[in-house]
Amino acid sequence: MKDATIDYVLRATWQAVARMYNEQAKTFDSTMAVGFTLLSIDPKTGTPSTALGPKMGMEATSLSRILKSIEDKGLIKRKPNPKDGRGVLIHLTNFGLEKRKDSKDVVLRFNEVVRAHVTDEKLDCFYEVMETINKLVAEKNIYK
Repeated sequence: MKDATIDYVLRATWQAVARMYNEQAKTFDSTMAVGFTLLSIDPKTGTPSTALGPKMGMEATSLSRILKSIEDKGLIKRKPNPKDGRGVLIHLTNFGLEKRKDSKDVVLRFNEVVRAHVTDEKLDCFYEVMETINKLVAEKNIYK
C-alpha cells in the first residue's frame, strides 16, 4: 500500500469500514446512515434539527430523507424547541434509544478490536495525521 496515494488509502479504507457497518446494521434491520444519525442525536436533551447536518457532515436534503425515514419507523419524534420557537428538536423515542445502543455497541466493538491490534503510539500518529489532513482541507491549504 506504500505506493498508493493518501486519498486512495483513505477512500478504500472508509469504503471497507462503511461496508462492514452496513453489514452489521442489516442484522438490526437498519443502515449505517440510520445508526450514525441516532448516534448524533443527544439522547437526553435532543438535538436541534439544524445542528444535525453540520454535525454529521451531511447535506440538508439527505438528512431530511433519513429523518423522515427514522421518524416513520418510530425512532425519533420532533418537538418544538423551547429556546427557539421557530426551531425543532429531534428526540429519540424509547425504540430509538434501543437502536442507538445497538449502533453504539457496534462502533465500540470496532474500536475495541482495532485498539487490540494497533499500539497506542500508532493510533496517536494516525489521529495526528487525520487532524493535519482535516486542518489542511478546512483551511483550504491544498488548492489555493
